[in-house]
Amino acid sequence: MAYDYSLLNVEIEGRLATVTVNNPPINLINRELYGELSGLAAELNRDRTLTVVVVKSADPEFFLAHFDVSAILKFSTDDEPRRSHEINDYHLMCERFRTMDKVTIAQIEGRVGGGGSELASGFDMRFGVRGKTKINQMEVPLGILPGGTGTQRLPRVVGRARAMEIILGGDDLDAETAERWGYLNRIFEADEIGSFVSGLARRIASFPPTAVRLAKEAINSADKPLPEGLSDEAYLFARTLRADGAQRNMQRFLEIGGQTREGELRMGELCGQLGEEAQS
Repeated sequence: MAYDYSLLNVEIEGRLATVTVNNPPINLINRELYGELSGLAAELNRDRTLTVVVVKSADPEFFLAHFDVSAILKFSTDDEPRRSHEINDYHLMCERFRTMDKVTIAQIEGRVGGGGSELASGFDMRFGVRGKTKINQMEVPLGILPGGTGTQRLPRVVGRARAMEIILGGDDLDAETAERWGYLNRIFEADEIGSFVSGLARRIASFPPTAVRLAKEAINSADKPLPEGLSDEAYLFARTLRADGAQRNMQRFLEIGGQTREGELRMGELCGQLGEEAQS
C-alpha cells in the first residue's frame, strides 16, 4: 500500500497505522481533504496487513472542523430530490471506517463538528481531552440537517433524546458531557491522551489478527436482532478456534499462570504478556 497523500500523514508500525490530518487552518473537510479521506478509507479497507488505525490531528485545536459550507452552497437544487437505494459517497466513506476489519480509533484533542463528527461517530472508539474537546453538529442552524450519517449514527451512539439535543440545539458539547453520554470513551489531560491512545492501539495490534478482526465483526452484529447476532457470534467464535493464533495463545495462557489464583488476579498483565511475546 502506498498511502501517499498531501493532507494526511500515514505512519505504519507493524499492524498499526497512525494517520495525522493536516489541513490548515481548521482541518476543514474541503473537496481535497474529503477526496483524501475517501481514498484512505478505501486503501485501509483493502490492506490485510493492518488491524488497528488511529486518526488524530496535527492541530490540537481542530480534529475535523466540518464539511466545506461553500461547497454545499454549490450543490444542485434544480430538480426535486429523489430517494436512492444506494448510499452516497460520503456515507460510503463513513461506513468503510465503521465496518472495515480494522479497529478504528479517533484521538479528538480539539473541536470536531458537522461532517467531521459524523465521520468520527462511526469509529470504533473516540477519546478526548478534558476541558478542550468540543463536539458540534451545526447543520440545523444553517437550515439543513446532518447528511453524512449523523441523524442515523448519533442516536445509536448517545441515544435518541441526546442526539436530538446535539443536532437540534446546535451548541457545543463539552468533553465531560460527551464522555458521560458515551460519545467519548474516556477523556484525559492534554499531555496524557497521546500515550494512552498509542498504548491501547499497540496493545490491540499485538493480539492475534483473526481474533481482533472477527471480534469487531461480531460486535457490529449487535445492530441486528439478537438471534441473528448470537448466530453470528457463534459462527465467528468457531472461526477463531481454527486460527493458529488462538491455539498458540491459549496454550501459552495456561503456561504463564492462567487459571491459577495468582494469575487470574492479574489478568490484564497476562493478556499484555501474550501480546508482547507475540511481538518479540
